[in-house]
Amino acid sequence: MPPSSAPASASGPRLPDAPADERLGEYVPDLASLPRFHVWTLGCQMNRSDSEEMAGRLLAAGCAEAPSMETADLVVINTCAIREGAEQKVIGRQGHLARLKAANPGLRVVLTGCSVREPDRGGLRRRYPAVDLFLRPDEEPELVDRLGLASAQGAIGSAGSPGAVGATTTVGRAVVGVADGLSATRARAIGEGTIARGSAISAWLPIIYGCDKTCTYCIVPFSRGPERSRPFDDIVDEARALAAAGYREVTLLGQNVNSYGHDLAPDPRFVHVDAERWAGRRLDLHGRPDLAELIRAIDGLRTSDGRPAIPRLRFVTSHPWDLSDRLIAALADCPSVCEHLHLPVQSGDDAVLRRMGRQYTIDHYRERLARIRDAVPGITISTDIIVGFCGETEEQFGRTLELLETVRYDQVFAAAYSPRPGTPATRLADDVPPGTKRRRLNELLALQQAIGLERNEAWIGKDVEVLVDSVAPARGHAHDDERGELPRVVGRTRGNKLVHLVGDPDLLGGEVTVRVKHAGPYALRGQYVPVSDAPMR
Repeated sequence: MPPSSAPASASGPRLPDAPADERLGEYVPDLASLPRFHVWTLGCQMNRSDSEEMAGRLLAAGCAEAPSMETADLVVINTCAIREGAEQKVIGRQGHLARLKAANPGLRVVLTGCSVREPDRGGLRRRYPAVDLFLRPDEEPELVDRLGLASAQGAIGSAGSPGAVGATTTVGRAVVGVADGLSATRARAIGEGTIARGSAISAWLPIIYGCDKTCTYCIVPFSRGPERSRPFDDIVDEARALAAAGYREVTLLGQNVNSYGHDLAPDPRFVHVDAERWAGRRLDLHGRPDLAELIRAIDGLRTSDGRPAIPRLRFVTSHPWDLSDRLIAALADCPSVCEHLHLPVQSGDDAVLRRMGRQYTIDHYRERLARIRDAVPGITISTDIIVGFCGETEEQFGRTLELLETVRYDQVFAAAYSPRPGTPATRLADDVPPGTKRRRLNELLALQQAIGLERNEAWIGKDVEVLVDSVAPARGHAHDDERGELPRVVGRTRGNKLVHLVGDPDLLGGEVTVRVKHAGPYALRGQYVPVSDAPMR
């Protein structure tokens, strides 16, 4: 998954809800006796969704949220291990955490996320000496129990803690966590209303956990376990609840979101799904719900005037194996689905892709892109790329640059390869020198910056529909044409273009028309067009 673009945050640290029956108030623990918590989240959208669940459970147990690590009694770190740099950020904070613990002996530190893998339990303490408790991603629902907060200090009237859900299985010869219990704990959290969502505008909605793919460089199958799909009806019910709560945008989440449904049992309702995966490892998908079916069901949720109940529907991250014709047709047919696709390619060379275990060729990838661009005119495309993977030659790197030149991505998330302990790629020679990796990365980013600028400049003078989701931080200066006109707000187009504009915070949550005045390689800047001045559509 690409790095997350976080939705608008809740305003200020959150407090636990008061009991529904005021007579129970005297039985609720004194807030001063419970730890104030702070959750530090790194990495992808799935991590952010997981953090919302953990924060919700802590609030339900009676804990209040602290604005920072320095003011917390409990620090929960939700880690990313996809790149070495993300883990180094956390390792680099261990000294600071140790000083905080010396000043506050009651401070406890919990570390979870993809950095916590079962075979590495012995080495975790050495790498993270300030941490008191390690939880695999599948053990996160046990956080409150493990801390001793649920039964002893949970608010009267709570439906209780989810109990132990963590379990293990094997992937190859490695013992890994398994996501078997996460669908049930998610359903329980939804039913109890204990998801502490970070935005009242945009919501994450996980639909499948884990990963079955064979990418040799990736730690996710060893940290999150095999793919486990949530029940179809649970997802649609959660989407319906989000629509009723007024959410304007929902993003369906999965490490491989378009793998959804292959592990579910056949259901007579889906007998018309007559398909099989024809790229990568073959799968029989007959009679099972897939992402296309799920998208159509959520798009089918309508308001009384017939409009989509959720105006904007997104999904991330897709794998080229599973970008099926059924899915492409659903994207073209469903008006709520945003005109944006994140489709990681990783390399423009077939030999490198084989060493990466990606199970598709560049010809296959190009064919899928051509098909979706034909079906959804104007769709924006983003991707992930790794440079300097084991054995990558200058000629092979050149093919990646050629791919960027021809595809003309709107956005590229790129990184230099770094070996991740426990992955199959560590058995290959990491033979591209660090200096060469840096040069290739800089060359690729420079090329994409020019492409991104060219594509964004094509929007200058046009009116775009923007969902305003946050207020921009105050700046030390303003553009000449905006001096004295702060505050500024930020939003995104349906094509996921970031747009800055001068506007009142009252615009938050609204879909407004913006006339683009300026373009950079990564964002647009424009002027709010009131409804009375907007052109007729």
